[in-house]
Amino acid sequence: MNVSSNQGREWAVGVCVDEHEDHTRATTWLVGDDRGFTGVGVARRNPDDRDVPAIGDELAVARALADLAEQMLKATAGDIETVTHEHVHPLH
Repeated sequence: MNVSSNQGREWAVGVCVDEHEDHTRATTWLVGDDRGFTGVGVARRNPDDRDVPAIGDELAVARALADLAEQMLKATAGDIETVTHEHVHPLH
């Protein structure tokens, strides 16, 4: 959803966290400018570690957001190449 206003555009970002016995999976999504991206991250708890679900949530979400960012950077590089007809070095 891209909402335009005099102050700028608004992009929607969402996060869903699913906890299972020894692992946590996070899915993130971003919708803006008629495009969407989805990122996924997983955290696994070592059986010897204490059970602290918040840590697994944080790690899984961070990994999902990093995946989302990487996809956006690749898409942006592709857009630049399309416009300039020149190779773009990986964006960071």
